[in-house]
Amino acid sequence: MLNPQLKLNSKVFMDDVEQVPIRKGFGEGLAKAGELDKNVVALCADLTESTKMDLFKEKFPERFIEIGVAEQNLVTVASGMAAMGKIPFCSSYAMFSPGRNWEQIRTTIAYNDRPVIIVGSHAGISVGPDGGTHQAIEDMAIMRAMPNMMVVSPCDAIEAKKATLALAKAGKPAYLRLAREKTGIMTTEDTPFEIGKAQIFYAPDGIAHVGVIATGALVRNAMLAARDLEKKGIKVKVMNLATIKPLDREAVVALAKEVKAIVTVEEHQIAGGMGSAIAECLAQNFPVPIEFVGVQDRFGQSGTPEQLIEHYGMGKDSITQAIQLVLNRKSK
Repeated sequence: MLNPQLKLNSKVFMDDVEQVPIRKGFGEGLAKAGELDKNVVALCADLTESTKMDLFKEKFPERFIEIGVAEQNLVTVASGMAAMGKIPFCSSYAMFSPGRNWEQIRTTIAYNDRPVIIVGSHAGISVGPDGGTHQAIEDMAIMRAMPNMMVVSPCDAIEAKKATLALAKAGKPAYLRLAREKTGIMTTEDTPFEIGKAQIFYAPDGIAHVGVIATGALVRNAMLAARDLEKKGIKVKVMNLATIKPLDREAVVALAKEVKAIVTVEEHQIAGGMGSAIAECLAQNFPVPIEFVGVQDRFGQSGTPEQLIEHYGMGKDSITQAIQLVLNRKSK
């Protein structure tokens, strides 16, 4: 059942659940952050409408800078503005920022601990027809390895709005990862959000047999798999891990101790991503059998988002198979 304490969307399992792009929530959150703090500024690399930064631009044109197709310049200008007391959000496609300008982010932002929020939109393979060159599936790995850098991956548009507002107040460098496609709304305006805190979205009656830790747009697939398996007597607890770094180690270890088997789910390369962060944590604190759902050391390709999610083994059925596999390992 849905965790009643989190006041989640009661329609999350329905076919007609509202579908909204996660990036839209960012745009709304940025506009609101601009209202709350005049030091919030926005910079974009010629993708203002695509990244939904146009909402801020329309409201605060004097605080918006169009950098153009120059991603290295995008983040270095943002770093300079942060040094002068501003709170810069800089947006582009994730393949280009942080993909193209990682060294500039490292040296001018993270190394100097500047409070710049790098917004990587169109992350994952679900950008679909854009193909492998535009599908950022290594971005969480390169960003979570960077000292001082927070990494946040919201599950829906409402959570993205809350994450944006929270990051505007955090005073730290951060990477905000956003999906392009419409995603089923799982949370509500009343669902709490805090950077660095994981949440149990779905819990069965009684003792769970396995825990699923999911992030981003695939959280709903994990919940659908858990609900279907519960009908077959397999009880699954689903954790939404919106903050990859800093990792909520306490919550992750507590879940592992309860269920003794974990499946991680992410729209990202398995190597170095969220699943790797979970494995690192549990290897040190409470080792259990783990299965990883994500991209298996391959590049993306063109296709519809739905086709690609299934082809790369991140759909509901693939999550179900991973759960059954880890349960078999647990029983040995």
